[in-house]
Amino acid sequence: MVRYGGSRGRAAVADGLYGRLKAYEGRAAVTGGVGKDPVNEPMIRHWCEAMGDTNPAYTGPGAIAPPAMLQVWTMGGLSGHPGRSQAYDELLGLLDEAGYGAVVATDCEQEYLRDLRPGDAVSFDAVIESVSERRTTRLGTGYFVTTRTDIRTDGGELAGTHRFRILKYAPGGGRADQPGQADRPRRPRPVVNRDNAGFWEGVAAHRLLLQRCAGCGTLRFPWLPGCWSCGSDRWDAVEADGSGTVYSYVVVHHPPFPAFDPPYAVGLIELAEGVRVVSNVTGVPYGEVRIGMPVRLEFQRVDEDLELPVFRAVGS
Repeated sequence: MVRYGGSRGRAAVADGLYGRLKAYEGRAAVTGGVGKDPVNEPMIRHWCEAMGDTNPAYTGPGAIAPPAMLQVWTMGGLSGHPGRSQAYDELLGLLDEAGYGAVVATDCEQEYLRDLRPGDAVSFDAVIESVSERRTTRLGTGYFVTTRTDIRTDGGELAGTHRFRILKYAPGGGRADQPGQADRPRRPRPVVNRDNAGFWEGVAAHRLLLQRCAGCGTLRFPWLPGCWSCGSDRWDAVEADGSGTVYSYVVVHHPPFPAFDPPYAVGLIELAEGVRVVSNVTGVPYGEVRIGMPVRLEFQRVDEDLELPVFRAVGS
């Protein structure tokens, strides 16, 4: 999640752009949206397999859809939805024209009111709920735009509400150009908390640590306060041996960001221990990364106080 604060953002309340953006609050973002597919078992199965969710409530007679799939049934795919409003496009266009052309999804909130079951058809409407004052974040300076989507069954019953927040921003303008900071843009800092501090302590010591449940022995990554297999909150840490293969990958071309140098490959690495980790694939041109490619853990220093685990192609 993007963290934000606002020494400079507070002063933006009175700027002309903010006033124009604020006028879009309460206007429709999507009207009369209809799910492209009814709730269906294949999509539920794919979701559960991807998430590793084996809850029996999602299979067999009387199955329900996982509540967290609420947004899935409203997604328009590459072709989008015909119900998207002119007002929403105008709002994003204003931000683009003002130089806030980059976008990142920051967070979402969902409220579940009714189970969705295979065969349910969904409809939805979305509203531009709020536009923040200008904020300075570690990515850059921009505006948070929040939409609220109400999702209904074919009978008109409200099934749930989905709030989705994006940041439209101009890259840079974060920590790197505050007084006394170096001119060279820096990578965003990882968020370290009590749940994952042990992982980052391991990185500092050039060790890739995985959690192991003390109840059932299941290994897990990323670090979590409880076991997703048995629910136990007891665990210890074990060190991965560092070998793995590329399970899947993407090549990042856009958006450009001063602290990065696209294009570059980001891989989902399956470790020898069976756990999967997301990190950069290095040692070969991005166009040569392939599924199944063997890789080996190494630690890459990206600036004076940040070192990250990455995976180098074996033999490179």
